[in-house]
Amino acid sequence: MNGHTMAQRLGAEFLGTFWLVFGGCGAAVLAAGVPDVGIGYLGVALAFGLTVLTMAYAVGHLSGGHFNPAVTVGLATAKRFPWRDVPAYVVTQVVAAVVAAAVLWVVASGVDGFSASESGFATNGYGDHSPGGYSLLAVLVVEVVLTAFFLYVILGATDTRAPKGFAPLAIGLSLTVIHLISIPVSNTSVNPARSTGPALFAGSDPIMQLWAFWLAPLVGALIAGVTYVLLLGGEEAAPLEEATRA
Repeated sequence: MNGHTMAQRLGAEFLGTFWLVFGGCGAAVLAAGVPDVGIGYLGVALAFGLTVLTMAYAVGHLSGGHFNPAVTVGLATAKRFPWRDVPAYVVTQVVAAVVAAAVLWVVASGVDGFSASESGFATNGYGDHSPGGYSLLAVLVVEVVLTAFFLYVILGATDTRAPKGFAPLAIGLSLTVIHLISIPVSNTSVNPARSTGPALFAGSDPIMQLWAFWLAPLVGALIAGVTYVLLLGGEEAAPLEEATRA
């Protein structure tokens, strides 16, 4: 891609995914519930949106700025990304998410009495582990729908018919809206790597429910990848690493 080596591209994916998980989940774990800080749902939603926006501009020109296995799979399904590179991207994204969660756990543990399992540690869940007590069906539906629309935004913003240089802004704002909708339902995944990192530090229950936050986002991404051209046309499209350039 534009002469960048695979090592450079994977390095960019690692940094972007790390920042997404550490920044977004860090806002939820460290700031959301602190008296006199209490940033709440809006603050957490903005944190996730801003992490993606900033890193898409910072390193999107190197790797495409996926930072999310569902995005990688969706783009490959839409023929915007080579399938041969999908495994390397997905493994890098998951590793980065786990490393970010580990660093966040070390920081959060600096307060006496902190427990990742008791706090939830920004994990995703359904039933008793949903912030609002939503059912498995509700969580699966919202994750499929929101991931599909996230991919529609990404595919549309990187379409050659779209204004150049604004893709990261559209993507970051859409992720903010997605979190505002679904934090009460599932604590918002739309990203299997983001779900995996915190789950590994929060006990057995989040791990047991992790399958849902791989399945639903990947299904949503596949739906968008298959249907984008059918719905909106536009066979020709710029990859994200070009769409981030003004």
